[in-house]
Amino acid sequence: MTDDTPFTGDSRVLHRRAIRIPLPDEASELAFHRTMQTVADAQERKAKLMADPQTSVLEAYERQLEGIADSFEHALRDVVGEEYETIAHAYSSGRRNDGLAAMAAYLFEALWRFEQMSTITERTFFPVVLRYPRCDTVNVRFVNGHVTENAVLYESPAHSTEQLADRHEAQYHNESHWSQKQAARQIEANAQLVREAFPDPQESDFEERRSGGIVAAFGRRGSEFSSAVERVESDPDRFSETIDEPELVVESPVAKRTEREWLPDDAVVL
Repeated sequence: MTDDTPFTGDSRVLHRRAIRIPLPDEASELAFHRTMQTVADAQERKAKLMADPQTSVLEAYERQLEGIADSFEHALRDVVGEEYETIAHAYSSGRRNDGLAAMAAYLFEALWRFEQMSTITERTFFPVVLRYPRCDTVNVRFVNGHVTENAVLYESPAHSTEQLADRHEAQYHNESHWSQKQAARQIEANAQLVREAFPDPQESDFEERRSGGIVAAFGRRGSEFSSAVERVESDPDRFSETIDEPELVVESPVAKRTEREWLPDDAVVL
């Protein structure tokens, strides 16, 4: 693969793996904090759009996707640099195998898959972001399947293929709008969970930031959309050695547990 070859995806870099990113100093901690604030901002923006009857569910969903993609791009620029796409290509072609290139390839693959999500009728984004002493891990997971466990569900009439009688159609639209309003409240609360899980390093003690994290899920199946965020605990003793550049690691016990507990039997982690 050359630098100008169109990227067509390589799920092997994501499958059952996470990218571990060092946080050796205040500058790196602040960069990570900003990235997670971007994620929280995307949740809040989605909640506001969903509460607006003039905004479609799809638009709110796409704005959230854009916000998450922005968070990945921020992380890539902060850690890898502006040439992250070229570096990702170099990793995929085997011309580089260092940690920065691995991170570039990992998150660039995630960005590429985000571009597909708004056009796929059954797909869930199911990430786990964990904090450890002096590092964090980002486990990007995409699922063929619909996550309803622990999730708030809401309906989009614009995506429904059901042909309803007039008397039922009005009821369906009313119930759909009600589900969207309920979801907006929960999604706004979820944004606060993200902020609490990753506090500002300038306003918190290190002990508050040495462990913890979130698991999240959002996606759709046809006209039904879902969204969930839950705080989780990481094992602060998982990594015995510090690192000075990113590295690919196997998925965490938290990732395995949440897959068992959240995903339906017919779901497939890509």
